[in-house]
This record gives sequence, structure tokens and C-alpha cells, in this order.
Amino acid sequence: MERLTLNRIDRDIFLGWCHAGSPLRAFGGQVAAQALVAAGTTVEQPGRVVHSLHAYFLRAGSTTDHIIYMVDRPRDGRSFSTRRVRAVQYGKTIFTMSASYAQQLEGPGHTTAPLPDESWMEKVPAPQTLPRTDILHRLSQNTEGDDNGWPHRDFVDIRFVDHDRVREMTAGRFDRMAWVRADEALPDPSLFHVCAMTYFSDLTLVGTVMGHHGGFLARGDLDIASLDHAMWFHAPFRADEWLLFATSSPVSGGGHGFATGQFYRPDGTLVSSAAQEVLMREPPA
Repeated sequence: MERLTLNRIDRDIFLGWCHAGSPLRAFGGQVAAQALVAAGTTVEQPGRVVHSLHAYFLRAGSTTDHIIYMVDRPRDGRSFSTRRVRAVQYGKTIFTMSASYAQQLEGPGHTTAPLPDESWMEKVPAPQTLPRTDILHRLSQNTEGDDNGWPHRDFVDIRFVDHDRVREMTAGRFDRMAWVRADEALPDPSLFHVCAMTYFSDLTLVGTVMGHHGGFLARGDLDIASLDHAMWFHAPFRADEWLLFATSSPVSGGGHGFATGQFYRPDGTLVSSAAQEVLMREPPA
């Protein structure tokens, strides 16, 4: 909650701080999550929840100073509300996001299984059988020295399924799978849960792309950063209960890599989808 809480300094202006990602700069998932907090706070029509967001990472953010989130309200219609957010540091925009909110409406529905075997979820190891990942170590393993931008403790419980087992189990449909949840209980309003999931969604997509090229440690010669990020929310969920994040990277080239991911509840229900493009280029001479 501390990581998602903003100070409201005007009707549509909010103030926040972000911890570091890797390399040392504001973690993109937290910037996106805080931007969604700012946007959602200004949606005053009851019953409207976010169903999609599209964001661009424009500049690296500093972890040693605040971030200003400025919200624009392009439209509040009968069924939909649209918000745009700019995250600003030192007078420069570091991040932009558009988000759409809607009433829960009645209409036709369907879900298709991601694999031919409809009992695929039963083959995924339960989170209780997997070791917890030290997120702080993963974030900082490529960085020398200490920085006060790092979180003081893990607040996300993430547990990876063995990569080789994932590829074998899914016949290459997915590259990675990880169970993830908030480490402590979150309040009931859905705003906090979708914002927490937005934070989660930036933890493994870059790694999914880099997994095709030897991983971060093998490619320390590359400049790596998230370029853009999109999410769609399909069904209710709680971010403080286990969710399976299954990711794949179908293509990379020209200094860019692309990854997609889906969040599933333990019963196999698809609750959210994410997509991200990653910068992965050799630094200029």
C-alpha cells in the first residue's frame, strides 16, 4: 500500500516516489501502477473499473526525488471514462499513459484454453512447492554499490516454474511461468488490485525477451529498457491471492524485443493480458 499511495496536491495532480529497478532508475512497473492510481482516483462515476491501459516509457526516472502525476480527463460518457496521465520529473515527462474505464455490462462471453489440453493448469506446480524468489537480489545483481532507491524488503511473493519444464509442458507455447501475489493483504477496492497487477506485469516481461539471448548476465553489453506497456483486464481477481503469469516472446530484432503475458487464477480463468516492447541494443561507441 505504501508503494501505491500518492499524495493528492490538487484536483488532478498527485505526488509519488518510486524505488529502483535494474539498472538503477525508477522501476517502470511502479511508475505505471502509480499512474493508474492517479487516473483511477479521478474516476468519480460509481461502478466504473479500468479495462485497458496503454503506456510509454519516455525517460529514465530518478529514485531520489518525487514524481508528479498530472491527470487529464478527455471524456466521461454514459458508459466509459477516459484518462490520460503524464509522469513528470524536473519539468520533463518520463512516462505517459492512457486508461479507459467502463461499467460492467452484460454481453456474450467466451474463454479458450491456452493449450490443447484443457487440464493444463493441473500440470503447473503449485506455488507452495516452489521456492520464493529474492526480488531485491534479482533487481540489483547487475549493479555495483548501494543506492537508497532500492526497496527495504520484498513486498511481492514471486515463484518461478523451471523454464525448461515450462517449454516442455506447453510445447513452446510459453517461455516462462511464475506464481505471483502481494505479500500482504490489500483493501477490497479493485483499484488497488489492478494497480498491484500492473506492478507485477513489469517484473518478468523483459526477462522473457532476454531469455532467448542468454539472459541479463550474459548480455551485459546491451542497453535494456522497457519502451511501452499495455494491459487489458478481463475478469475480477485479487492481487493478494495467487495468480499465474505465463509469458512468451515471439520475436525480437532491430534493437527491439516483444513479449506478451497472461494472468490466470488457479482455476484457469484468464483475468488479464499484458504486452510490452523492450529496447535491447548495443550502446553507441
